[in-house]
Amino acid sequence: MYNINPITKLDYPDPDVIRVDDTYYMVSTTMYFMPGCEILRSYDLINWEHAAFVYNRLDSTPAQKLSGKENIYGQGMWAASLRYHDGIFYIVFVANDTHKTYLYTASDINGPWEKSEIPGFYHDNSVLFDDDGKIYIVYGNTEIHITELCIEKNSSSNLTLKPKENGLDKVIISDSSEHYLGYEGAHFYKIDGKYYIFFIHMPKSTGKRTESCFVSDRPEGPYYGKDICDDSRNYRGSGVAQGGIVMSPDKKWYSIMFQDSGAVGRIPVLSPVAFKEITLKELSFNAPDTKVLFPEIGNNGIIPEDFYIRPLKENYKYAPLADSDDFHSELKNCWQFNHEPDFTLLSHDKSAGTLTIKTDKISTNLVQAKNTITQRTLFPSCAASVHLDASDISEGDYAGLCILQSCYGFIGVTKKDDRFFLVMANRTIDTPGIWGERHDDLPCNEISSMELGSPEITLRADVMFAPELSNVKNNFLPQSEDCVQFSYKLKSDDIFTLFGSVHKLKFKLDHFTGARFGLFNFSTKKAGGSATFSDFKYM
Repeated sequence: MYNINPITKLDYPDPDVIRVDDTYYMVSTTMYFMPGCEILRSYDLINWEHAAFVYNRLDSTPAQKLSGKENIYGQGMWAASLRYHDGIFYIVFVANDTHKTYLYTASDINGPWEKSEIPGFYHDNSVLFDDDGKIYIVYGNTEIHITELCIEKNSSSNLTLKPKENGLDKVIISDSSEHYLGYEGAHFYKIDGKYYIFFIHMPKSTGKRTESCFVSDRPEGPYYGKDICDDSRNYRGSGVAQGGIVMSPDKKWYSIMFQDSGAVGRIPVLSPVAFKEITLKELSFNAPDTKVLFPEIGNNGIIPEDFYIRPLKENYKYAPLADSDDFHSELKNCWQFNHEPDFTLLSHDKSAGTLTIKTDKISTNLVQAKNTITQRTLFPSCAASVHLDASDISEGDYAGLCILQSCYGFIGVTKKDDRFFLVMANRTIDTPGIWGERHDDLPCNEISSMELGSPEITLRADVMFAPELSNVKNNFLPQSEDCVQFSYKLKSDDIFTLFGSVHKLKFKLDHFTGARFGLFNFSTKKAGGSATFSDFKYM
């Protein structure tokens, strides 16, 4: 089987990957989307499908529930460590809104998952179960710490981890180089008696993300290392870095790291890894002149686009990670809500094939809307359409199909003076750089408006993320920047009609996630209105 990177073509950042028998599992950052902490499954490391969500809700704080104008954009669940030890799956991650470290455990990947907390805050951590029975967690940014943990039962008799009294706890690596981003995103392994830690960082010498690795004879160090991947795959000068490694049953090693890919988000990239014999002197002039096996990503740090991997299951058919939905059965695992949903405001009529979203608060704009249900967008281009019945929206409501991110755009129906209007609206961020405004309280910009004879309409969004690729063709979009174009179709129409202007999309750190399709309804004047969606098509 040959691989064409990137592998999922969807926003799955900060990957950590393990193999249990004949199955690979990968966890990824899901931040403020819920259900959260998604785990994917594969039998060849190339094709992936949904395996499980670890939690439906995290702590149900007002901000996690989008109460009032509170939110956790750019926060929530980050960079989990996934491990399997003595028949138990372990997931450890921090949430940057609660400043807690969470541990979830399960004997089956499908759950149920038991939740506990580890005292302390372990940024971008990685857990290692050593073969001598000891447990370590490596974490931090620029200064990398190691802390010894121990297992205990909490008050509910659930298994949990805590720092071991008088156990190992020290700084083991410091990034003293000139950098924009110091070492972080640790992935910690013990291989053939040696301890290896992989990091992402961004040295000023390259100006892009790179992957590094350090090795030691002991968990406490000293560690010696260097950059092992400095490759952008000729795409936007964006380096591939941060991720884990995994060994196949035939003793071959592979890495899965992510690449910043513009507004679509951060996409995993697969590469073979070879351990080659070098001397520690090659890693540091003050290191001993001893030999060690050290990892090499791809071909001297360059990631190959095509290579063979033996599948662990022949002719296996994977369920898609993004998909259409007629709403006649349970919601597909492709869907996640923007923040914690309020199911009292949702009505899913399976017999009719409809999903209805009701409002219960006043919102200034789209990002404050509760119960927006989303799917990731697909690189390098994709489209989605949905049928909307806006008969029951209230005066000042907006309901429709959006591309959700801080500089969002949407097409939808609003009600003004008891009349229905089709609108295309957006939010633009003109500030340079990668930061936006997480606590946005500005109303959207209405670009186009047209009165409708009926509140029922089919809406469509066409998105393109790869203008550099000449083989990307789209009838709607110009070959320029990441962008979306909206269109609509009335009951009497055979084709979609373009509406509004092309809207530029940008990845910003205020949300820190890739652009998503979303079905939404929010009230600007009077809460209680409802919007009903059906026949969602992903193209």
